[in-house]
Amino acid sequence: MDKIVVLDCGGQYTHLIARKVRDLGVYSEILPVDCSPEALRGAKGFIISGGPSSVYDSDSPQIQPATFELGLPALGICYGHQLMAQVLKGEVRSGDHREFGAAEIEVLDSASVLNGLTAHERVWMSHGDLVLEPPKGFRVLASTPGCRVAAMGDDARRFYGVQFHVEVTHTPHGRQILSNFVHDICGCGQEWSAGERVATLEEQVRRASRNRRVFFFVSGGVDSTVAF
Repeated sequence: MDKIVVLDCGGQYTHLIARKVRDLGVYSEILPVDCSPEALRGAKGFIISGGPSSVYDSDSPQIQPATFELGLPALGICYGHQLMAQVLKGEVRSGDHREFGAAEIEVLDSASVLNGLTAHERVWMSHGDLVLEPPKGFRVLASTPGCRVAAMGDDARRFYGVQFHVEVTHTPHGRQILSNFVHDICGCGQEWSAGERVATLEEQVRRASRNRRVFFFVSGGVDSTVAF
């Protein structure tokens, strides 16, 4: 089964990214951003999540540079966008002001990861640092008045970064961007569904319980209901 790995940089939306990928019919799993590149073997691509840190913090989440040498497509979101730029020798700096909330990007290149978008798109921003200059081989795909590199891409290596959050509903065409990445760029088929996963989990429970009675406590909240 095709798989996308989401590398967690401590962002509040990491699990939402993984769920949005699964909603597209592609299995996803979450791993720490500093995991061994070997842990990504078998994946069709990876997404680097956002996070609250600055890439210049002494304890900020860091990716192993060899991860970018696996030949896998990569998508960096917010902090992941900045981290990709820094590791690949672009220039990242603190912005003159934090950008939080709705923004409008000007789409400069609607091919590849931004395919299907219009010339101007509403997106959700949440960042202080920004990419001042993309790494060699990248071109600027979208801009805002306060963020020249709102999106960047290197088609040869299939590396892409977006400063905004594609996984939230406040970016109306975020699903299109994710679909472009996982389906068109990574080449994933729509092979995974929650219904099929339920049947697999039921069988795992039967094997583990070995005909013993299983007693569930369910509070009624979303998390415990899903666990049940």
